[in-house]
Amino acid sequence: MVRLEYSLKEKGNPAILEGIFQEEVSHTRTGLQAEGEVSTNLTKMPSQMEHAMETMMFTFHKFAGDKGYLTKEDLRVLMEKEFPGFLENQKDPLAVDKIMKDLDQCRDGKVGFQSFFSLIAGLTIACNDYFVVHMKQKGRK
Repeated sequence: MVRLEYSLKEKGNPAILEGIFQEEVSHTRTGLQAEGEVSTNLTKMPSQMEHAMETMMFTFHKFAGDKGYLTKEDLRVLMEKEFPGFLENQKDPLAVDKIMKDLDQCRDGKVGFQSFFSLIAGLTIACNDYFVVHMKQKGRK
C-alpha cells in the first residue's frame, strides 16, 4: 500500500488516498490518565470496502505495470489469473477481444483504470443478478 500511495502522490494526486488508505492510523486517548491507567493506542484497520478498493487498484497496477494501462495481452493475462472461471465458461474464444473492444473507448489499444473499473462493476452486477435469482429460487424450495 505504501508503494501505491507514493506512486499516486508522485503523480500529483495526494488527496486520493489521504484518510482512506493509511498503513497505520493511531488514536491515543487525550487528557490526563489516572494512576495505573494504560494509554490506549489502537490501530485502525481498513474496512472490507476499503480493502476491496485497494485490491482493485493493486490488481490493475500489478498487470498494467509502469505504463499505467492494460494492453490486450495484459487484459488476457489478468482475466486468466483473476477470473479463471469466467473465461473457462465462455463459449466464445474471442471473449477477451470483445471485452477489449468494449473497454478501449479511444481505440488506442489501452485500457485505463476507469475502463477496468467498469469491467469489474459489470461483472459484479452480473454476479449480483445471478445471486439474487439463485436466492429467490432457493427460498421457493
